[in-house]
Amino acid sequence: MSAAEVVKEASMLKQKEMIAGNYDALTSAPETGRKMAATFVPGNLNELIMTFGLLNNLPEINAIQNGMRKLSGDYILEAEKAGHSEDVCTYVKSDLGMMAKGNIAPNGKPLPKPDVLLLSYTGCFTFMKWFELVREQYKCPTVMLHVPYQGDGQVTKNMRDYIVKQLKEEVIPKLEKVSGVKFDIDRLRQYMRESARAEDDLVWVLESAKARPSPIDAYFGGVYYIGPIFTAFRGTPDATEYYRLLRAEIEERMRRGLGPITPEGDMKEQKYRLVVEGPPNWTSFREFWKMFYDEGAVVVASSYTKVGGTYDLGFRHDPEHPLESLAEYALGCYTNRNLPQRVDLLEKYMTEYQADGLLINSIKSCNSFSAGQLMMMREIEKRTGKPGAFIETDLVDPRYFSAANVKNRLESYFQMIDQKRRVASAA
Repeated sequence: MSAAEVVKEASMLKQKEMIAGNYDALTSAPETGRKMAATFVPGNLNELIMTFGLLNNLPEINAIQNGMRKLSGDYILEAEKAGHSEDVCTYVKSDLGMMAKGNIAPNGKPLPKPDVLLLSYTGCFTFMKWFELVREQYKCPTVMLHVPYQGDGQVTKNMRDYIVKQLKEEVIPKLEKVSGVKFDIDRLRQYMRESARAEDDLVWVLESAKARPSPIDAYFGGVYYIGPIFTAFRGTPDATEYYRLLRAEIEERMRRGLGPITPEGDMKEQKYRLVVEGPPNWTSFREFWKMFYDEGAVVVASSYTKVGGTYDLGFRHDPEHPLESLAEYALGCYTNRNLPQRVDLLEKYMTEYQADGLLINSIKSCNSFSAGQLMMMREIEKRTGKPGAFIETDLVDPRYFSAANVKNRLESYFQMIDQKRRVASAA
């Protein structure tokens, strides 16, 4: 299959249409009179936002789009000229630089000022500082949903009740005021029914990587698969249809014994099965991915694809208990889990997906992911006997992607896996 044929996958076309349609709706909001919320991916309340007829703009997604389109470097320099430190999350600097340079969306039109900033705090302190900076620019209402961190590694009734109380007393009344729309719990329930259907199919797709050969790459391909459900589309019939199409495509790939689709066509030989911890690098995404499939390395599970929900651990949005369900969802996101929980999850992936090793992509400017990663790697090596490796890049700052350095480390790592296999077969 050629690269030209790859883009004809029905699910890929569907997702491109959805993203383009959302940006068109956002940029035309001043003409249509629609109101807009800005929010983040982990723990986002998309179903609730839609219940009030609000559009959803996600700053992280804008930063990722700008990273993949090679625009984020200039935006980051713009933010640093305005006084933001080199150590600040590069999503933040890309977003602030984008705002300073006209706030132009991928469709070439300016993004209007949001009508409300909705922050669901899930384990990343940077989000709060980010919205403080954005609020200074936009001067619009801000709503915060505080989500307790799973410090003890469990979700309690008190935690759920605390979030539901905030939803009832703070979030919903403010969204009613901003939108001019009365809260309708039945409308929320309908969106949640759609969410649960899509979540079922997403989990099936992610778990298809247990097969040999894996029909998907659960990191580089996975970031596309999670796109609709983690962002402005969860709860929509469009998202349900996207995941129905995607599942049918993966079922067909499994039936034919095919590996993942890469930017250069079907992946052939699968020599190494990896679990990856940490976000990808977006500014050199294709080059980064190519380093893996050129070596026959397929990622069978990743922690990054759980930042917007750990659906593979059983969570589904529940229309019978809508507000409690929103609380459970926000509490369970990967960045809201403590380090022992993260290690347990990675160990589960190593075992269930029969991985050859754990690779950590440590992000220079992302503390919520990077803290404790070396400890996590050592613990996984100890528990599984499989080798770990550590590479360093950044989210959307092109200055911190050294292709030669990453390639050398990956090649050394694959040699280490080969050596371990030889020792094991000789024993």
